Amino acid sequence: MNLQIAMPSLGFGTYGRRDVAGVRAIRQALEVGFRHLDTAQDYQTEVEVGQAIRESAIARDSVYVTTKVATANLGAGLVIPSLQASLRQLQVDQVDLALIHWPAPNGAIEPAVYLEQLKQAQDAGLCRDIGVSNFTVALLERAKVVLGPQALTCNQVELNPLFKNRTLADYCDGEGIRVTCYLPIARGRLSGNPVLAQIAKAHGKTGEQIGIAWELARGYAAIPTSSQHDRIILAHGAGEINLTPADIAAIDAIPDEPRVIAPAWGPQWD
Repeated sequence: MNLQIAMPSLGFGTYGRRDVAGVRAIRQALEVGFRHLDTAQDYQTEVEVGQAIRESAIARDSVYVTTKVATANLGAGLVIPSLQASLRQLQVDQVDLALIHWPAPNGAIEPAVYLEQLKQAQDAGLCRDIGVSNFTVALLERAKVVLGPQALTCNQVELNPLFKNRTLADYCDGEGIRVTCYLPIARGRLSGNPVLAQIAKAHGKTGEQIGIAWELARGYAAIPTSSQHDRIILAHGAGEINLTPADIAAIDAIPDEPRVIAPAWGPQWD
């Protein structure tokens, strides 16, 4: 099946959405209007995502599905079999987007090894679009050499009003690479920020909703998640908030805090 849906800006993350409760949360996300589901081999939620889609009344080709290749599957000859396994877990013929979840730990595998395989997976029809996650500017430059310009659809990175990741985000914007924000509500810390609280009060919304609305206003995609139905509804509602230019400028001016996700084996961050 060749899917044609473009990537919705607002997606539902599925990290931690395991087993029966996980399927229920993902189904609830679909019911309230999410049409982009983000999973990964390392999340071990591909089965739940596939089951939730099948149990919903929503056609498969109306749901944009992203999965990510685990670092354990980056070696020679491993990317394509791992994505074939992901398709079996999801019980779909093709995912809309396949990402390299992380560059190889400590740079132990040259990016060309797994990026070329990812392109081969796309050419074989296992995925419609390809991209990366947690890639720095330097790594994206290397990817451009390997794959050519405009081969990558997106770069999924940590980004929210408390950590704007400006250098990387600006580079991606300039290269036509869509930024997808993970940790879009900074693990709940947005509600404690006074700037966001003031804007939230003016709109009758929550700080978390304002944070997501800012990410969308900036042209990024965002993938919030929750196991709670009311929070799923609130997250989806963030897509309907229209921030003013003054709101956006005020959020832009919030001082950045340190990044949260920074494993010792990760890349040298921008």
